[in-house]
Amino acid sequence: MKADIQLTGLGIIRCFVGVESYFFHKHTIRAAPVFANITLSKEAIPLSLMITNPDRKMAEIADKVRNGERLSLEDGIFLYESDDLLTIGQLANEVNLRKNGKKVYFTETMSLYFTNVCESHCAFCSFRKDLGEEGSYTLTPEEMFEYVDQHITPNTREFHIVGGHNNHVPFDYYVESIRALKERYPQVTIKAYTAAEIDFFSRLSGLSYREVLERLMDVGLQSLTGGGAEILSDQYRKKMRVEKAGIEQYLEVHRTAHQLGMKTPTTMLYGPVESIEERVRHMLHLRELQDETNGFQVFIPLSMQPTSPKAGIRRRNSAFEDLKAIAIGRLMLDNFQHVKAYFINIGTQLTQVALTMGASDAHGTVVRERISHAAGALTPAGITREDLVWLIKGAGRIPVERDTLYNELKVYE
Repeated sequence: MKADIQLTGLGIIRCFVGVESYFFHKHTIRAAPVFANITLSKEAIPLSLMITNPDRKMAEIADKVRNGERLSLEDGIFLYESDDLLTIGQLANEVNLRKNGKKVYFTETMSLYFTNVCESHCAFCSFRKDLGEEGSYTLTPEEMFEYVDQHITPNTREFHIVGGHNNHVPFDYYVESIRALKERYPQVTIKAYTAAEIDFFSRLSGLSYREVLERLMDVGLQSLTGGGAEILSDQYRKKMRVEKAGIEQYLEVHRTAHQLGMKTPTTMLYGPVESIEERVRHMLHLRELQDETNGFQVFIPLSMQPTSPKAGIRRRNSAFEDLKAIAIGRLMLDNFQHVKAYFINIGTQLTQVALTMGASDAHGTVVRERISHAAGALTPAGITREDLVWLIKGAGRIPVERDTLYNELKVYE
């Protein structure tokens, strides 16, 4: 009897005989070229008797991924519980290569923070200050110009603007901050404010989400930032004292932005607090909204930082967890074009590895990131264009400079 063999990538060999298929551990097959005809031995037995339940489940997920089938909540939880990072990463890499080829995107961005005064007291935040507290500030547009003029380059593509929920200034302060920047630097895209900030502006001004966004778009806003999601779970938000937009508010702000024609990023802040199921359900919330609007451009897993730079490794997410977040995000979010490896949180070397495990965006040449570093990040606060291109090429990928909307500006072959 003759059979065709096929490697599944999971240490299992599948043998096809007519319409029947049998499975072997690869070590039981006599040496033969892959995909050659071999004689089927009497030792062939069904998959259910040959491999363990975890192996069988991983093989089923691999089949789903390769056939373009959507993964379920149970699939996502299984992947998080699995220690087979190489298979998870391999599958994520396959999905990414189908979507983006070997291109990895980046942009030159400058992070700006007009104020760190905030009415909220979220447990994970080390950036916020009370009004009058040492280190608190609220900048005028002119003060921000002084900072920008010192750091801007001819290649700066984007201002990434977030800050505290400062209720000691009116909504017009935030509007005029955007207007002033756009008038002074018309060539730079304004990506500003999280969904949580938009919700805060709505409460501060009495305007609807749509009205707030339209006011900001009229003066130059072109995209929101993705922050403020944290973990989209009521239990998590209660535990971490997330005193800002809830699950429905976060999703509704992005829904409204998408309806207005805006494309936005989105995030997940993961760490030791939430459960695996909460992480996967977070992704499902985003996937469901993306099915509705197709307005998300990229998913950005954010590795939670400890409250002090002196914190030991046991108080930080492991490299294993960081790579899993990226790879599983790529597998669960089948309707997202990009997943970002955020070197600000996970470091440049792990970012390079992540480019082979599902990530297609390496963020950009940031100028002085502050929020993660205020919380204890040990990674660089920025990186040069040359180093970023080198990093991407070192992973066997093609660096592509982009704008905020992922239009390609330069390909580094």
